[in-house]
Amino acid sequence: MKALLPLLALLALPAFSAELAQLSVHRQGQEQVAVAANRSGGPLEVELLADHWQGMDSEPGLPQRRVLAPGEQATLARLWPVADGARHELRLLAVPGPPHATPRDVVYSLPVEESGFELGQGFHGGFSHGDEANRYAVDLIVSEGTPVLTARDGVVVATMSGHAEGGADRALADQANYVRVLHEDGSMALYAHLQEGGVTVRTGDRVHLGQVLGYAGSTGFSSGPHLHFAVQVNGGMRLVSVPFRMIGPDGYLPLKN
Repeated sequence: MKALLPLLALLALPAFSAELAQLSVHRQGQEQVAVAANRSGGPLEVELLADHWQGMDSEPGLPQRRVLAPGEQATLARLWPVADGARHELRLLAVPGPPHATPRDVVYSLPVEESGFELGQGFHGGFSHGDEANRYAVDLIVSEGTPVLTARDGVVVATMSGHAEGGADRALADQANYVRVLHEDGSMALYAHLQEGGVTVRTGDRVHLGQVLGYAGSTGFSSGPHLHFAVQVNGGMRLVSVPFRMIGPDGYLPLKN
């Protein structure tokens, strides 16, 4: 392991993602029924909003939040017109994980082989680790195709492997391939910037320490091949990164920049 090196990297998870949730609206007589479905492998907090709301009423009122179990579908609201020219536009936000979980102090295993990596950005990295979801993230610089290993047992709640593009352009921030693993305390590990097609697990899989999750790449907002690793919790309709400890070949990694 070498000293901290600057590396441009960031993963931005949209508040609504088709990989996580699906919103459907069904007509029942004069009413419309808004139904949310959890497509992830873990609990999912959703919020139904109305961007446009004219001549409409609903039960319950909007916005409306709910936590859905894996695979659950639930009616979030019933809507109906109360005036001529009624119109509305609904939007669903979704954030993985149980809200307000309290992570345990766990020492994480190195998610790559002990040889052949360099430590890039650490906590509070000035290049791209300044936002709430990535403040306590670490970048491990490895070769393209390096196996990415499970750092702590858990359940795969979401994956993405279809993105091909990467580069030092913030417009690519939501184009990173990734695996998200839920732990028993409600925290989640994020393994990001994987190769296109470089995910070897599926949503719902239970994974164990040292298991190969995929292969490192440089998809999304990234200046070169590396693994972006963070431990996050759902802080209430938002992802919040939390400090963690990680053991390497020479003891604890110096994760603070």
